[in-house]
Amino acid sequence: MGVGDVSKRILLGRKLRSAQLGETLLPKRIALPIFASDALSSVAYAPDEVFIMLGLAGASAYVYSWKIGIAVAVVMIAVIASYRQTVHAYPSGGGDYEVATVNLGKAAGTTVASALLADYILTVAVSISSAAQYASAAIAPLQGHEALFGSAMVVLLASMNLRGIRESGGFFAVPTYAFMLAILGMCAFGFVQLAMGTLPEVESAHLTIEAAPGYEQPLTTIGLMFLLARAFSSGCAALTGVEAISNGVPAFQRPKSKNAATTLFLLGLIAISMILSVIVLARQMGLRYVDPNDHERLLINGAPVGDDYEQHAVIAQIARAVFTDFSPGFYFVITVTGIILVLAANTAFNGFPVLGSILAKDGYAPRALGSRGDRLAYSNGILFLAVMAIILIVAFDAETTKLIQLYVVGVFVSFNLSQLGMIRHWTRHLAAERDPGERRRMQRSRAINAIGLSFTAVVLVVVLVTKFLAGAWITIIAMFLFFALMRGIKGHYDKVALELEVDAGDNVMPTRVHAIVLVSKVHKPTLRALAFAKASRPNVLEAVYVATDAKDTNRLVDDWERRNLGVPLKLLHSPYRELVNPIVAYATEIRRANPRGVVAVYIPEYVVGRWWEQLLHNQTALRLKGRLLFTPGVMVTSVPYQLRSSQIAVEREERDTFRVRAGDLRRGQVDERPSPRSRGRRK
Repeated sequence: MGVGDVSKRILLGRKLRSAQLGETLLPKRIALPIFASDALSSVAYAPDEVFIMLGLAGASAYVYSWKIGIAVAVVMIAVIASYRQTVHAYPSGGGDYEVATVNLGKAAGTTVASALLADYILTVAVSISSAAQYASAAIAPLQGHEALFGSAMVVLLASMNLRGIRESGGFFAVPTYAFMLAILGMCAFGFVQLAMGTLPEVESAHLTIEAAPGYEQPLTTIGLMFLLARAFSSGCAALTGVEAISNGVPAFQRPKSKNAATTLFLLGLIAISMILSVIVLARQMGLRYVDPNDHERLLINGAPVGDDYEQHAVIAQIARAVFTDFSPGFYFVITVTGIILVLAANTAFNGFPVLGSILAKDGYAPRALGSRGDRLAYSNGILFLAVMAIILIVAFDAETTKLIQLYVVGVFVSFNLSQLGMIRHWTRHLAAERDPGERRRMQRSRAINAIGLSFTAVVLVVVLVTKFLAGAWITIIAMFLFFALMRGIKGHYDKVALELEVDAGDNVMPTRVHAIVLVSKVHKPTLRALAFAKASRPNVLEAVYVATDAKDTNRLVDDWERRNLGVPLKLLHSPYRELVNPIVAYATEIRRANPRGVVAVYIPEYVVGRWWEQLLHNQTALRLKGRLLFTPGVMVTSVPYQLRSSQIAVEREERDTFRVRAGDLRRGQVDERPSPRSRGRRK
């Protein structure tokens, strides 16, 4: 096992056989924290965005906060009910992409895929950036280094997911359940205090908010509607992550669709309870909250609070007030909230690779995204997502307020196309179904999807109108780029498939084979290559040497003639000491002289066993093969000669293959092949 293999084993763990894929499937108790962490974590920033938007008109607009919360909850109920129909109808894991492709066509499917890819990347960037802001507020040395901290967290998440979905799920389950307990427990305690008349005020309750420029005068009806629409569109960030379950159905234990639908229901119930509770409590406790870059609008006794004022997040203010006499409760809420914001990105790390693998299978993404790694995870998709998220975090300096404007657009585009596709799905099946009971079920499902479409269409329009100039245009451009890229990849694969189709001319034999054996010295690798070339019986066989030094050339010619090898030696003079270009030019010239013939180039190579030995030998053969591969009519054959050190690599591989470790028998990883030692005894 080389240095790279050892490092890989330490980071990722032992390889898993393909037959062990079933062992990585998730029960509901693990699937819930994995796929719901994104939607649940939005409780940490969606209420903040609602109050920021309403605060543009002053604190008096907070009276609408609970109504905004109910509107978001209603949309979430409709979307979750719709996706429960989707996971039953399409349990293969394609989710919105499969629904749109099957029912609306390839263009619609590619549009959904581009929207989801952009949204998954933004999910990681927004969640990690929000966590970095929480961390910098609690740990002074991190202030000013949020982007670096966020990038490190992305790398950590990617490493965990590369170890496999089940292993990462076990790691994420405890913090996610702790977050549920912390938020619901805090809210329950707060409502008890509210009922008893002892609910305290938050730390910002004594402040006042000055209306933002343009909002100083009483709002007209249109102005108020636009303000509420902006607050509503920001609150709809709570819906992101709902679609991840429909994309991750294959990761569930059987019955897959039933378990996925149950997980969706639990997600909706918990998320709605949490976000409504936080919004209502914040309003009752006198919260005053503005954009972090707009502190001058916060006034104390008529004067701005000053640049040194630290505005804590909504949940942090509620927790500090509710747990005034119980500081461990406050620290518990803040700690698990920060952790869940990091882990929320894990939803994207599970959904993005699966979607990428499906796109790769359909030819819309590089095929590397469809390959499973050593731990049966889609490793290339995980790495690609991590790199793109880090680029966004660094570009926006991990500022959630800036990134949140890019959010939501993509996911609601996919929501709309998915619901429209489901309506067509049920309509098509109703035309062929005759069973009354089954028809009633389909009609009910179609009605649910129609309601979901009406809600998500309204939200999409609101989001586009209110967020386009604030940054949503960047997401739309990114979607167009992904769309064009996927169509280009599909076109490339289609062209390649067309060119690779067999036709009548492919069975025609070449008129002659002109074989060339490359010579650097008269040694064992050269003699083996000559013997192999003779055994293939070409029409013409010659050895070729590139002459760069007169003394070396004369010495080689003398040695060649003395040995009488029976093969003519051709010298290619290279005054500029080039080795590759003269050989390529000579092979091309032979091919041009006989267009129906084949030029077979035999390259002697010796094989070493240690990684550092590779650095001690030039890579001329590798560069030559790379050039010859692009030369029509030229066939390249490597003739390896294994040096003694190469046996070290073979023995090392055998030891690793046949070594039995603790637990291998239980995991079914012990086979009946004899070990190298026992094979030696049998011989």
